[in-house]
Amino acid sequence: MTRIPTSGAPFPAITVPTVGGGTVTLGQVPKWGLVVVYRGLHCPKCKDYLRQLDALRDDFAALDVTVVAVSGDPEVKASAMVAETGYGGTMAYDLSIAQMRELGLYISDPLSEAETDRPFAEPGLFVINPDGQLQVHDISTAPWARPDLAAVRAGIGFVQDKGRPPRGTH
Repeated sequence: MTRIPTSGAPFPAITVPTVGGGTVTLGQVPKWGLVVVYRGLHCPKCKDYLRQLDALRDDFAALDVTVVAVSGDPEVKASAMVAETGYGGTMAYDLSIAQMRELGLYISDPLSEAETDRPFAEPGLFVINPDGQLQVHDISTAPWARPDLAAVRAGIGFVQDKGRPPRGTH
């Protein structure tokens, strides 16, 4: 069963491999973290979103935000996504169905073998604060319904400047 993420709750420690070697534990960062879940190599909207994310990589770094993009794709497809998009940040892969559910993501079956060969996560975006808490999240059922990354960047800056706690905790 998929769990619903709770604002202010600890972000789950999910370790996944990264393109180029090594692993990353999502949300386990010294300061702020941004985890962007994309559908996979088969998704043209995801390619556009990753290009936008890459264009803002220095802006997020200036706010001390560690950014990770992740999908359920295997390594070969994640590597191809890096090559096709030019994404220069941390790219993780092999997010399992159990891990997708732990993050509260919607999961879709492929419409055909031409789309992809396995179930995949629909988009999700998670902002984790320095206390390891979920500050903000957005979970979608469609690749075209995602937060504007420039607005996310501005929002993180505002929350940092004002010292705002996670909202929606009532």
